[in-house]
Amino acid sequence: MITQYLQRKMKTARYKTLEDGTFFATIPGMKGVWANAKTLTACTKELEEVLEGWLLLKVRDREKIQGFSIRFDQRKLVRS
Repeated sequence: MITQYLQRKMKTARYKTLEDGTFFATIPGMKGVWANAKTLTACTKELEEVLEGWLLLKVRDREKIQGFSIRFDQRKLVRS
């Protein structure tokens, strides 16, 4: 469930090369999810890590995440 969500979002990533030769990436519609690195591979890896952290914070804070749903139980986190 989580892996599929992350993969789906990574497919929408947008990359560009900056004037200094580094790569910059964002995922449209996801505020604060971006990466910047010297190589495209490093940029992609950093973006994946940022996206994963973003998702974990949203889940922790019990915020609604479009395209991703889980139900919270007082005792545990369960898949809905």
